[in-house]
Amino acid sequence: MNAALLAGFFKNFAKVFTETAYLKMLFKGLETTLIISIGAAAIGLLLGSLVAIVKITPKKNKFMLIPNFICDVYTTVIRGTPMALQLFLMAFVIFAIRGFPNELTAIFAFGINSGAYVAENIRAGILSVDRGQSEAGRALGLNGRQTMLKIVVPQGMKNVIPALGNEIIALIKETSIVSMIGMVDLTAAAKIIGSGQNLATYLAPTAVAALFYLIIVYLLTFAIKLIERKLRKSDNRK
Repeated sequence: MNAALLAGFFKNFAKVFTETAYLKMLFKGLETTLIISIGAAAIGLLLGSLVAIVKITPKKNKFMLIPNFICDVYTTVIRGTPMALQLFLMAFVIFAIRGFPNELTAIFAFGINSGAYVAENIRAGILSVDRGQSEAGRALGLNGRQTMLKIVVPQGMKNVIPALGNEIIALIKETSIVSMIGMVDLTAAAKIIGSGQNLATYLAPTAVAALFYLIIVYLLTFAIKLIERKLRKSDNRK
């Protein structure tokens, strides 16, 4: 990057923070990004938890064979196809209804995608709990359901918190593709601000958007570390 380009970059970088119209567009894009991310994360956690419960149910239970098969197909298809393709199908095929909000389409698309990964993370976390814990629960007089809910699941969730945190972080960054269905998120807002101008002017708002993403990810990472630290303290007390 030559001196002129570097100087132009810093000049336009500062301009983004002083121009009311630019800031308004960026914060509006940030709001869209956060709404989609929070809504999708909530759906992903709920759906993923339900799918994980179904998938860890013993196969000998004949009533769970069909639900288990459906969940296997769901996780395989969702994890095996690109997020961009899933979003496109949601917007232009499944929810191709006049007047249907794009925000809801994006939330459902990302939530369903996230649910498949959350399900596998939770399933792996629960299965990582030593079998002796289940045997100890039975020895204390608990039935299978009580042992799972009171002993196995709490320990499994402690193991899966870092993976869930990484999934939420990845989800936030993945929302940057919503512009393909006509939405203006943080990334799209930065592109609009810098479009049709020179390279320095284009790079500046993109760098500001990257800074916003970095702050969000840092705050989430900090929160996850606090949760892990609190859980470790509770274990030490025992």
